[in-house]
Amino acid sequence: MSVKGIRRMLVGEDMPDKDDPKYKERYEREVAAGRKFARTTRIDLAAAKVQGLANAHKTLFLVIVFGFVAVCFGFNIYRMARYYSHQQTARTATEIQDSVLKARHHQIMKGDNRQ
Repeated sequence: MSVKGIRRMLVGEDMPDKDDPKYKERYEREVAAGRKFARTTRIDLAAAKVQGLANAHKTLFLVIVFGFVAVCFGFNIYRMARYYSHQQTARTATEIQDSVLKARHHQIMKGDNRQ
């Protein structure tokens, strides 16, 4: 890959205007490919049905869409709060060794007091 290709990949190309004669043919080819893909996968029919529902029932459509967004947002907040409240602190090997030694020392001292 050439340096120019790498630079173009990182920086990107200038956004061409759809009416620019230099890019007009490329634009039309890409639009035609997108429409063909939409027809093949039937996305265009699904979009038309959703648009028909939105036009017929404006308030209901807005309630469904914003309700879905609000539920997703609330679920994300719930999961974040649950994760942070149940998070265990990581213990180092030194802390584990120290706690084991203290427990052994406590058992020995407790045993000596009974005798």
